[in-house]
Amino acid sequence: MTRYVLKRLGLMVVTFCILIFLIFFFIRLMPDFHQTGLNEDPSIREEWKRREGIDKPIFEQFGIWVKNIFTDGDFGYSFVRQRDVKDVLLQRLPETIKINLVPFLISVPLGIALGIIAALKKNKLTDHIISIGVMLLISIPSFVVAVLLQYLFVYQWKLLPSIFVLPKDEAILDPVGNILSRVLPTVVLASGMIAGWTRLLRAELTETLTSEFMLLARAKGLTKSQATLRHALRNAFVPFAPAIIGGFISLLSGSLIIEKTFRIAGVGGLYLAAIGGSGGLPDYPMVMMISSFYLLIGLLSGIVADLSYGFIDPRIKMGAGKQ
Repeated sequence: MTRYVLKRLGLMVVTFCILIFLIFFFIRLMPDFHQTGLNEDPSIREEWKRREGIDKPIFEQFGIWVKNIFTDGDFGYSFVRQRDVKDVLLQRLPETIKINLVPFLISVPLGIALGIIAALKKNKLTDHIISIGVMLLISIPSFVVAVLLQYLFVYQWKLLPSIFVLPKDEAILDPVGNILSRVLPTVVLASGMIAGWTRLLRAELTETLTSEFMLLARAKGLTKSQATLRHALRNAFVPFAPAIIGGFISLLSGSLIIEKTFRIAGVGGLYLAAIGGSGGLPDYPMVMMISSFYLLIGLLSGIVADLSYGFIDPRIKMGAGKQ
């Protein structure tokens, strides 16, 4: 087990290094459209170029960038925002966690409940209704659901005060309005998550309920409820639980479309703003920082989900290979 974990971690580090170099390489190939502003000191830009080794070969530039991270914790400087990119990211990260955490906590129990009901009522009216709802929520893009809810609840029915999430300074002055402004993004995010969890658990539990060991459990005298609770659910949760763990880590990455639609000052909106930049000029250091962050979150969520199999079900021997 230990050997397998170390192997997976090593492969993750190698994968991260290769992909991060490719991202760095392609970003440094981009043209530099930066122009010195009226209130900007040109010497600051020149010092940054010298520190980053812009005039040096690409491999040397990458080495300097990595060295600055490990020695000074310097991930780059955003001339668009006039701040270190690390500070900007850390400022936006709590908002991303807040807007994604509540939908995640809502979606997991609801997804589990609907998945179990759909599996136990397979091919019946209840299953058909749940399956149609899941199919619609998965098929319809989230921004379409968001715009539709904004139109209905704010403009048509006037049940909510605003289509956008209140900024931090206004949220402090109006806590009730802040809560109401977060209802729509919470519903949109939770609905997509619920559909995903429901579909996954229904598929796993349906397959488990038709397994041969379930027939053996019933033959030994267990009722359908006892066999389902003691055996079917336990086995169905083996692939489902790691998905929850991986999804929890993925909360840090946020949602590009939802954050842009509701004007949430999170990581996703920051990424889109960095690509567009100020006045149409891209913020390359910020793009590099957030791309690295997204890549790390994606790799971590995948490896944590895989490694959790062995802890959730001790019968699974990680990396054992063929016996």
